[in-house]
Amino acid sequence: MAVTLKDVAELANVSRSAVSRTFTKGASVSKKTRIKVMTAADKLGYSPNVLASSLTTGRTKMIGLVSNNFHNPVFLEVFDMFTRGLHERDLRPLLVNLTNETDPEASIRMLQQYSVDGVIVASSTLPPEFAESFREAGIPVVHSFGRHCEKPIVDILGIDNVAAGRMAAHTLIERGYTEIGFLGGPPGATSTLDRENGFLVECSGHLGVSCTTSFADAYSFEAGQAEMKRLLKSNIMQAYFCGDDVLSLGAMSALQSAGLKVPDDVGVIGLNNMKMANWDNINLTTIHNPFSEIISASIERVTALVENPHMTAKSIRFDCSVVERGSLKVSRT
Repeated sequence: MAVTLKDVAELANVSRSAVSRTFTKGASVSKKTRIKVMTAADKLGYSPNVLASSLTTGRTKMIGLVSNNFHNPVFLEVFDMFTRGLHERDLRPLLVNLTNETDPEASIRMLQQYSVDGVIVASSTLPPEFAESFREAGIPVVHSFGRHCEKPIVDILGIDNVAAGRMAAHTLIERGYTEIGFLGGPPGATSTLDRENGFLVECSGHLGVSCTTSFADAYSFEAGQAEMKRLLKSNIMQAYFCGDDVLSLGAMSALQSAGLKVPDDVGVIGLNNMKMANWDNINLTTIHNPFSEIISASIERVTALVENPHMTAKSIRFDCSVVERGSLKVSRT
């Protein structure tokens, strides 16, 4: 038989409510009572039933973690950071896989059934309206890696993708490339649109620089490989900004299969700085996306919203930077 709260109360010679308060964060209980309860609990091997305690506190300590790109290996890094960050705060993630799904209604119903305390939408491709739907349903929500907005309806945390696009184009031009291409993710994704916009704006400010744009079907290795194979059938550019590291890996694979070398024949710069980018056989120059800072701030923000759902929404931008490796030729300066 499982040890119950009643068993602990009887052994400690205290009331059941005293045991409950002992295991409730922030509840008032004397030091003497706490010691008696914890001693009895340790002796009996008692652990509080989280689901049962949620009936008392009204909190399940569950946070819905919603994402839609499990094909991208960078999500494994992101998921690892999110789950560890939530566990450190005594919270538990409830993962929702939105692959091939754009309607939030099913996710809202499921998360309401589990009575999650809040939701983190972790996606750079979903439109702002997706996260806003959770807020309209009365669920505290944060959109991590979302599109910046001057007057956000929900909290948005991520890099400035327009600035990242400009940074990539500037880096290529600084290296002496005059024919450069943008190879983005899905053309309807907000991150793709903003990175393309920044890239084109920067190119337009430099005489003698020509640029092209193209798009992969998804942020995946296979999509990046397929799009680069298509591009190889026409005039190839001197260098490419791939709007995601995993697209870069696919593009580099296609170039290698065609007998071209990176960076001798074609330069490549990515975005995200995923761990694989630093592998010796990849050595990808990329733009660092500060995942750790964004994720930590997202968790802090959603926990604050759980306590105060009426907080004013903020759009918080994080700085990104170029990580120099070996997929671009050496700078002329």
